[in-house]
Amino acid sequence: MSRSLFSDQPTNLAEISVSELSGSIKRTVETAFDHVRVRGEISGYRGPHSSGHAYFALKDDKARIDAVIWKGSFTKLKFRPEEGMEVIATGKVTTFPGSSKYQIVIETLEPAGAGALMALLEERKRKLGAEGLFDPARKRRLPFMPKVIGVVTSPTGAVIRDILHRITDRFPVHVVVWPVKVQGEGSGDEVANAIRGFNALDPLGAVRRPDVLIVARGGGSLEDLWSFNDEAVVRAAADSEIPLISAVGHETDWTLIDYAADVRAPTPTGAAEMAVPVKADLDAQISNLAARLRGSSSRQMDSRRQNLRALVRALPSLDQLLALPRRRFDEASAGLGRGLERTTLAKRRIMERATAGLRLELLSGRIADGRRRIAEQVLRKDRCLERHLLRERSRLAKAEVSLLSLPQRLSGQIERDRLKLQSLVRHADTALVHALSRRTAAVLAHDRMLQSLSYKNVLKRGYAVIRGEDDQPLTRAANIAAGQMLSVEFADGRISASAVEGSEPPTSTPLPEAPVARKRVAKSASAKGPEQGSLF
Repeated sequence: MSRSLFSDQPTNLAEISVSELSGSIKRTVETAFDHVRVRGEISGYRGPHSSGHAYFALKDDKARIDAVIWKGSFTKLKFRPEEGMEVIATGKVTTFPGSSKYQIVIETLEPAGAGALMALLEERKRKLGAEGLFDPARKRRLPFMPKVIGVVTSPTGAVIRDILHRITDRFPVHVVVWPVKVQGEGSGDEVANAIRGFNALDPLGAVRRPDVLIVARGGGSLEDLWSFNDEAVVRAAADSEIPLISAVGHETDWTLIDYAADVRAPTPTGAAEMAVPVKADLDAQISNLAARLRGSSSRQMDSRRQNLRALVRALPSLDQLLALPRRRFDEASAGLGRGLERTTLAKRRIMERATAGLRLELLSGRIADGRRRIAEQVLRKDRCLERHLLRERSRLAKAEVSLLSLPQRLSGQIERDRLKLQSLVRHADTALVHALSRRTAAVLAHDRMLQSLSYKNVLKRGYAVIRGEDDQPLTRAANIAAGQMLSVEFADGRISASAVEGSEPPTSTPLPEAPVARKRVAKSASAKGPEQGSLF
């Protein structure tokens, strides 16, 4: 029996530590609420943490409880949490002794009824519609006769068999199937990746790029068709360069991909009918058009033949056409002899006038004048050549004198250049010494700044750096597992250590300056340096 310091009355209550009390409360809560289903609205959701865990809160109009989804459970969720979404969470309630808080650890999560899904669907439809993804101006026309059709669907269902059967009956073409999941976790990402994969194919590659795409799935409930309401699927369908036909569900089923697709088909079979025409109908139409072409060609030839015959009857005869040219030819041939005689007489008179002025005396005088002119030109050329030779001799004499005085001029120039070079060398040495001094002072200043900012100066004041097995610094106790080998760096060296206690999980919204659970670290047998005692 013990007595209180401030009371004389004895008490039978045993004293326990805060850790023991927190642990007892934790075990009691986890035992009493090890499996609960909670309905509430998601609040404070900002997506998964960098660790893969998700932290948020569930609330109603009167209360609020923190919630966490561990990484392993988050990847298995059928629906991704969204801010403001009403859900039903299944999990267990636990406490976090470090801050005296309790929270629910969620294992499964589902929307709170079809009403919540419809509200979420309408909100997503308004958001994507506001971005213009459903704009009719974005939609493309389907090709009339595609050579390759790409189908995005499950390879094991009846949908692909119906599509292939319908295409074979109507117009057999090459069909490329991209197998995907059409329901469940990850199915939306697979469908979006399939659409982008078809668009990335080379038109001339081993697997040709399709001329039209069909995204198909059989009927089902709203939850079964939810993958085709995924935002990634809608954006992939809207960005597709290949015309896309949406054939999801029955005629009464509508998903968001139906709004983004170029054409919506009521059923997968209807999509196959939209993609290709009926070959038999085309053959009949071609035969009909060929018969009409032959008939019109025959009628056209008959009409042209009749017109030609009428034109031939209107043409004059050959004698009528040649009568006038023949008369002109006869008249020209009759006047040809007379014209030749007149031309000969005229040319003879011109020749006689020209020969009348040709006499031997005139030719001899002209030759004598030509010889005199040539002799005078020869004399002028000789005098010009002599004057040119005299000028060249004078120029060569001046050049010889200049060359003789060149060494004296060059020696003076070389001496001036040598003195100038010596001056420049002295100035360069001085400038180099000054530049080296400035650079040395700058390097010393940076070195002093680097030493002042070095973490080793902090270690000299009694601090230490804890590193993991990969020699990377550890900044949070939550990142250290029990039994993990550690390296503790002090100012005078390093020692090896081992963590012997685990830490409690972080709260839903940890703060950068919030206190973290401490760990006891036992010094290993291979530690070096002086005895440090307990590190924490």
